[in-house]
Amino acid sequence: MRLADLQPRFVGLLQAAAFVTAIFSLATLADHLHRFLELFSHFRLQYLATALILAILLFALRSRRWAASMFVLALVNAVPVWPWYAAAARAADPTEPAIKLLLSNVYAGNKSTQALIDLLVAENADVVFLQELTSKRNAELAQLRETYAYSLNIPREDNFGIAVLSRHPFTSAKVIESPPFRLPTLAVEVEVGGNALALVTTHPLPPIGRTGFDSRNEQLASIAELVNRFTGPRILIGDLNTTMWGHHYELLAQQTGLVNARYGFGVLPTWPTHLPFAMIPIDHCMVSGELRVVDVRKGPDIGSDHLPLIVELALLGPDG
Repeated sequence: MRLADLQPRFVGLLQAAAFVTAIFSLATLADHLHRFLELFSHFRLQYLATALILAILLFALRSRRWAASMFVLALVNAVPVWPWYAAAARAADPTEPAIKLLLSNVYAGNKSTQALIDLLVAENADVVFLQELTSKRNAELAQLRETYAYSLNIPREDNFGIAVLSRHPFTSAKVIESPPFRLPTLAVEVEVGGNALALVTTHPLPPIGRTGFDSRNEQLASIAELVNRFTGPRILIGDLNTTMWGHHYELLAQQTGLVNARYGFGVLPTWPTHLPFAMIPIDHCMVSGELRVVDVRKGPDIGSDHLPLIVELALLGPDG
């Protein structure tokens, strides 16, 4: 078969891919209507990249109308993606008290703890948040007790063990049983530059099936109420099992007034590591207006299905 005979078939396949990409992209516009539609909302970055690639290929193969439609679709997907890169990231002020956080969903099935220990030693964070912490891994982390003298650890043998390790003493520390399944949420306060800083970490169920979806949403709603009980600088950090484009993430941001630390630093997908082209950002650090985000980046692969998230913050003075 000649190459010229194959071209129409190839163009047809590209057009079919373009049609599917358009359906998935447009489904995100109605993600508040049904849990299935919300699943489509998490892949905005992939839709943007796919639409651009299809537009270029279709244009090169003289399928101009289809190419134009893909350029338009790329713009539609760029609208929710671009702000994460375009927002101005502010430089650090050495006079502002600083704190470095590290979040890692370590994955309960991860057989090795050494990569995690090496990461914690290398990053030297002030406060570490661990999720999917098992009893075995909790025992293996005991070697870091001199560095992290203050901790609140709730290991479990399912996927919802959780811990906070801190260099700073806690001025308060609570374990909250979040509804509806009483999964542990940790709320601690530490002192930074003479100010109380509230830190809340949680890990709801993934939105798989009606039960998982409803449970995650109920837990996020309860977390909003918890965060709002604190005054002054507040941080919510954890694997929230939603992306910034999900309807229930948007509700959480509206209810708390917290801003995602990613703004100005990119989308930074963190899960799943075994499907790099399908990775989405479900691990989050959300901060109140009293905090300046100095840096946000992903950590290395530690054998988990999540990449760690490393956040450096500064506490703003009274003049902001």
